[in-house]
Amino acid sequence: MKKYELTDWLPTTKKEVELRGWDQLDVILFSGDAYVDHPSFGAAVIGRLLESEGLKVAIVPQPNWRDDLRDFKKLGRPRLFFGISPGCMDGMVNKYTANKRLRSEDAYTPDGRFDMRPECPTMEYTKILKRLFPDVPVVLGGIEASLRRLTHYDYWQDRVMKPILLDSGADLLIYGMGEKPITELVNRLKKNPNEMPHDILQTVYIVNKGTQPEPIPDHPADIILYSHEECLHDKKKEAENFRYIEEESNRYTASRILEDVDNKTVVVNPPYPPMSQGELDMSFDLPYTRMPHPKYKGKRIPAYDMIKFSVNMHRGCFGGCAFCTISAHQGKFIVSRSKESILREVKHIIEMPDFKGYISDLGGPSANMYGMHGKNLNACQKCKRPSCVNPEVCPNLNTSHQQLLDIYHTVDALPGIKKSFIGSGVRYDLIQHQTKDPETNKINAQYAKELIVNHVSGRLKVAPEHTSERVLQVMRKPSFNQFYQFKQTFDQVNKEYHLKQQLIPYFISSHPGCTEEDMAELAVITKDLDFHLEQVQDFTPTPMTVATEAWYTGYHPYTLEKIYSARTQREKLAQRMFFFWYKPEERKAIINELQKIGRPDLIEKLYGTKNNSFKEYKHKNERQKWHRKR
Repeated sequence: MKKYELTDWLPTTKKEVELRGWDQLDVILFSGDAYVDHPSFGAAVIGRLLESEGLKVAIVPQPNWRDDLRDFKKLGRPRLFFGISPGCMDGMVNKYTANKRLRSEDAYTPDGRFDMRPECPTMEYTKILKRLFPDVPVVLGGIEASLRRLTHYDYWQDRVMKPILLDSGADLLIYGMGEKPITELVNRLKKNPNEMPHDILQTVYIVNKGTQPEPIPDHPADIILYSHEECLHDKKKEAENFRYIEEESNRYTASRILEDVDNKTVVVNPPYPPMSQGELDMSFDLPYTRMPHPKYKGKRIPAYDMIKFSVNMHRGCFGGCAFCTISAHQGKFIVSRSKESILREVKHIIEMPDFKGYISDLGGPSANMYGMHGKNLNACQKCKRPSCVNPEVCPNLNTSHQQLLDIYHTVDALPGIKKSFIGSGVRYDLIQHQTKDPETNKINAQYAKELIVNHVSGRLKVAPEHTSERVLQVMRKPSFNQFYQFKQTFDQVNKEYHLKQQLIPYFISSHPGCTEEDMAELAVITKDLDFHLEQVQDFTPTPMTVATEAWYTGYHPYTLEKIYSARTQREKLAQRMFFFWYKPEERKAIINELQKIGRPDLIEKLYGTKNNSFKEYKHKNERQKWHRKR
């Protein structure tokens, strides 16, 4: 393997800048994460891309915002702008659990330290830079800015927040995957460094209320949302706004979105069309070292350990799950890397000194969407469905797994590869979907077998999320019957090949639409399937998801009908405990709760307690009383 020098990383200190012989930097990026020079880390991607454009770029990872601010001053004033990348996670999600407790570990920080970033790095870093260098533009990017670009609900602060561009004081925001807009921005600023352009796609800017924004040609008419103030006073309007936000995030040719806040208007330009395969390859083929900066020598960065020997093969997700932010940030259209680009990265991994022959993941946002797209792209360009698979698989979607099988076969044949695993979540509804093409159905059945036999490291992760058909509809997830079918296939293949592998299902409690009774029935169903659940979570409302808007407003954004959500700590814990029906310490509370909601039949199914402390007629009366209350 190549022996790297300090100058093979982007500079992070004044000394490293001087080693390159630079007097002034063009762009300085501030990141809430440690600097890992790898295509899975956003600051590294943008830094390398700007470098490829001939710019002098530096990264300041995890600057200290609590001292004399020397980290913000040490590299001086950039020629073009400061860029803010809060990290791979939203700052509040990174810092707090669903129960609003501080997390004990930050996976993107050396040795997992939890105190190396503020609650909202985008806000904190921008305000400091504007105080120190008021005349230098600040450009926001990354998932935190992307998902907070318009009025949004913040669960941890329990309030509706203004668009982050206003609250932070930055000059421009780039949302989504940033390669195309940042390239256009720097090319414009090279010609005119004193004027921040406002007509670049996939950017957000502010004008005075009543000012006509710059025109965006060849796009549908603007969508004007209810104002921030209207959302504060009417939750139904907040919910109604979100439908437009989600639909326009997932359209090929979208409308511009305008929202008034105080005496300003926030202007969200439409997104770029999806990247081409060549453009995506270029981003992944930049000269990353694929390693943390040498300053972290001897320290462990948990997130890097997870992806060190993994390969991300595509971007985007057309699942449209109600609780997920992937499509809001990456879009629903799949952009797949070329086979050649993937193999180049795999060969780079093979050369790493501590590689033992095992690829931990050949995956993506959803592991088995590689190469999938609409058969008729003209139809896709007119579509505004947020999901291509819900409520049913779109007949225009090519669901063949042939390209994916070809990648697996080619990677596994490389010298130095012992085995490649699939660590990302797998969509079993795509594997099992029966098309009108017998050949596609045959290929997908072959994929299921090869996945289970050759690419599972003892445990295969899938995400049914719930067992209730009604809750699954709200989640935009497939029927639980499909999980049953996939489990049968999984068990049958394991038996045929004498394997002892586990299927690990993920489930969520307290999702909008989910009641305690739904969770109790989930406990019974998973018990019958012989699962002792471990991969579970309490629903966490995060900015810019359908589920969060439904949870906060009490209305479903698409129907504007009222929807129940477990909101209090007691309600949420009452749902969560049903995951752990098998733990002795939970048994008494679960029995009490089932008695309270009038479901003694489920006590019998969970614990076999035929002689309960109240009689059957009382069960029926209490259950009827509970239903009347609902």
